[in-house]
Amino acid sequence: MDALLLSRIQFGFVITFHILFPAFTIGLAHWLAFLEWRWLRTRDAVWRDLYFFWLRIFAISFGMGVVSGIVMSFQFGTNWAVLSERAGAILGPLLSYEVLTAFFLEASFLGVMLFGWKRVSPKLHFFSTCMVALGTLLSTFWILAANSWMQTPQGHELVDGMFQPVDWWAIIFSPSFPYRLAHMVLAAFITTCMVVGGVAAWYLRRGVHPEAGRRMLRLAVVFAAIALPLQVVVGDLHGLNVGKHQPVKLAAMEGHWRHGEPGAGVPLVLFAWPDEAAESNRHELAVPRLGSLILTHSWDGEIQPLTAVPADERPPVAPVFWGFRIMVGLGVLMLLLALASAWALWRGRLFGSRWLLDGWRLLSPAGFVALVAGWYVVEIGRQPWVVYGLMRTSDAVSPNITAAAVASSLATYAVAYAVIFGAGIWYLLGLVRKGPQPQEEAPDTEGGDKTPARPLSVGDPDDAGMEGA
Repeated sequence: MDALLLSRIQFGFVITFHILFPAFTIGLAHWLAFLEWRWLRTRDAVWRDLYFFWLRIFAISFGMGVVSGIVMSFQFGTNWAVLSERAGAILGPLLSYEVLTAFFLEASFLGVMLFGWKRVSPKLHFFSTCMVALGTLLSTFWILAANSWMQTPQGHELVDGMFQPVDWWAIIFSPSFPYRLAHMVLAAFITTCMVVGGVAAWYLRRGVHPEAGRRMLRLAVVFAAIALPLQVVVGDLHGLNVGKHQPVKLAAMEGHWRHGEPGAGVPLVLFAWPDEAAESNRHELAVPRLGSLILTHSWDGEIQPLTAVPADERPPVAPVFWGFRIMVGLGVLMLLLALASAWALWRGRLFGSRWLLDGWRLLSPAGFVALVAGWYVVEIGRQPWVVYGLMRTSDAVSPNITAAAVASSLATYAVAYAVIFGAGIWYLLGLVRKGPQPQEEAPDTEGGDKTPARPLSVGDPDDAGMEGA
């Protein structure tokens, strides 16, 4: 447990918490925009009540995402100073662009979205919601641009060991960026979709908020039935890109150690226990040639095996291998549930199907788990490189940091996160248990009460201000 390993564990711990909330709020912001659009079109009170119900959940999730993101950024200076020094000319501007575009946009309109219900017109309030949703996409764009450059670096030159930008267009739109951006945005939308569907199914099984539950579940099923097959296509294109630019990562994902007989193709390993010392898989269960068909779209195609590179240039195989299977396995379960639910919805049997409702309840956190597993595959799979093929992780850690210092900060983060995020998640569950509450119509802003809304209140509808908002 040296400073390098502890720093990697600490960064992984912090980003595991952080990625959950931005991913959720990316999808939730667009869900809120849809709900408010439906209310503006129909003036149906159920849409308005749903908007304010999910707005409260969005506000808490957004706040926890900001807090965890600030903590994560500090580590670039404390734990990864050499990376900041050598790649700062590229990573610094990319992260600054996120602040100048996404963060400023969100900060400008978030207050109107949260507190402006009684102070601005409904159309301006809807515009603010849309701008916040756009801000989450811009944030995703710049963060993934920075991370994708580290995965597939281009558009730079090395001057005395320093990465200097040469072509910003090439840096931003690195070879893996389009696939990773589409994959991540869809994953965020699917994660939110599963939560919305799970909450709706829970209400319907309990017999509470029936109209709101039916509307949420119907929309979740339709969206999932479209987005999950699309994610399969995007994931396949992403896999082809990984095979081209990061073949060792793909080999670890597949547990592929060495070439087989000529023309035998690559088997699809369903189950195995990767043994790095023996450079082979134990207890392997595989389907012949199916790996070639999926990974190369050819019946006898080949991919680079792990043994094609020295052992010190391979990632830890087991976590990459299992992380990929967790992500894909949960994706298959969500896809099957979405298709079965879409069929039941078309036949008019969805809301009365106990096993489908229980399926949505059971898989409501599946998007979060698949998201984290996917990020583990991405980040662990590029090891031992922090900038793929150019800078090792061991060379990026701060030179004077001690293991004791990292261990103490990691323990502090663990305790603080357990308290802060435990309380935040408990509060979110309380909001879900309470469910959508009747809301006041937005008054004419030309006169009358202009008391701002209170988006975090869990008070009774008779409270002052914006009841239940």
